[in-house]
Amino acid sequence: MKVLTRILGIVLATAVIALPVVAVMNGWMGAERFPLSKLQVTSEFRHVDAAQLQQVLKPYAAQGFFAIRLQEVQQAVERLPWVEEAQISKKWPDVLQVKILEHRPFALWDEDLLLSERGSLYPRAVMGDALPEGLPQLGGDPRRTEEVVALYNQSREWFAPTGLDVTGLRLDARGSWSIQFDNGLEVIVGRHDAEPRIRRFARLLPQLIAPPGKTLQRADLRYANGFALRWSDSPKSASLDRFSLPIPVYLPQGAVA
Repeated sequence: MKVLTRILGIVLATAVIALPVVAVMNGWMGAERFPLSKLQVTSEFRHVDAAQLQQVLKPYAAQGFFAIRLQEVQQAVERLPWVEEAQISKKWPDVLQVKILEHRPFALWDEDLLLSERGSLYPRAVMGDALPEGLPQLGGDPRRTEEVVALYNQSREWFAPTGLDVTGLRLDARGSWSIQFDNGLEVIVGRHDAEPRIRRFARLLPQLIAPPGKTLQRADLRYANGFALRWSDSPKSASLDRFSLPIPVYLPQGAVA
C-alpha cells in the first residue's frame, strides 16, 4: 500500500510539473507572457503587400514563442501573391523572423503560367498588371522546364551572330520543337536531333539569299538532308523553296519527325 501511495505521489508530482510545460508549448496558457510582438524582415521585396503580410502573421504570433508552429506560418506566407519561398524563424524572447523570396519571372509558359528564374511555374495572374515586358514565350511539359530553358538559351547563342533573337520556344505534346524569332520567323525543328538541326540552320542562315522584296517567314528543318523555306512579304504572297545541304535547290522526298 505504501509503495502504491508513493508511486501515485510521484506520478502526481510529475504531472504538476509537466502539465504547465505542455500547456505553454501548445499555447493553452502563457501566450500573453511570451507573445511574438516584433516582426523582423531580413529580405527586401518590391511587390509583396506588407500590410497583408502582417495580417497573415498576426494570429500565429499571438500563439506565443513556444506554441507557434513555424511550418504552418511558412505555408501561410507562401500562399500570398508574389511569394515564391518563405523562411520563418523565431528569436528569443519575442521576435518573429521572416525572409521572403519573391517570384522573379524568367518567361511566359503556355497560356496562363509564368516560369520563375528558379524554375518554378506559377499562375500568370499572380503578377497582375506588373508583368515585365519582353519575356520569352516558352511552353511544353511542365516536367521538362529545364530542358526547354536549356535549348532556349543555346538557341539564342547560336543565332546571335545572325542578328536574330529567339523570342519563343515550344515543345508540343508530340515532342516536336519549334522556335519563334523577333522578326516573325518561325522554325519547325521536329522531334529528333533538335540541337544539331538548329545549329546547322543557324550556321547556314547567313548564306540564304532572300528573293527581292521577300523575307523569310518559315523554315521547316524536318528533313534528313535539307530544309524547306517559306518566303513572304505578306501571308497571301508566300512562296516555298527547299534546300539541300549545302544549298542549291533540292526537292526532298519527304519530311521526318
